[in-house]
Amino acid sequence: MKTETAEKKSQLVSSLREGVSLVQMVLYKEVRSNLMSKRPDLDKMHLTMLAGAITNEVFGTQNPEKKFVRFSQENWGTIEQELLNIKEEQVPLRELLTDALRIQTLCDHQEGGNSSATLLRAKELDFLMEEREIPLPSSFMTAVRKLGEQHNLLLPPLHISPEQDDSMVH
Repeated sequence: MKTETAEKKSQLVSSLREGVSLVQMVLYKEVRSNLMSKRPDLDKMHLTMLAGAITNEVFGTQNPEKKFVRFSQENWGTIEQELLNIKEEQVPLRELLTDALRIQTLCDHQEGGNSSATLLRAKELDFLMEEREIPLPSSFMTAVRKLGEQHNLLLPPLHISPEQDDSMVH
């Protein structure tokens, strides 16, 4: 049986993951929009899959389905180039993207996982803002809600106690 503290921590991690997912959705929308502007000659389905592959690469979440694995392999050069463009093309999202990747890593750590390779990859691609402080969960969720409002995506409000805030960031 879970303790009340463990249950609250689990709820907090779940809510933070929703916030990370919202940042992921916004990045996908922005990447897809940029690709459609830059490459109007390509099929919309191809551009949609490309945007998905790029977003998955940023967050370290590969789709194991064969058609997506094959698509990523066949389009790796383009994916890699677009990853290198994130720093310049996604300037408005870089702060929240940095925060989301760090929060994702903290959530993974809380659940016994390790996604530090995703942070290292973001650093290699030069879009991780290393000088930026790791946000407290409440600050992250507030920023994510604002982002969601800007993009007409809703995220339900979540009360985060000071104890929960402090327990996530070491």
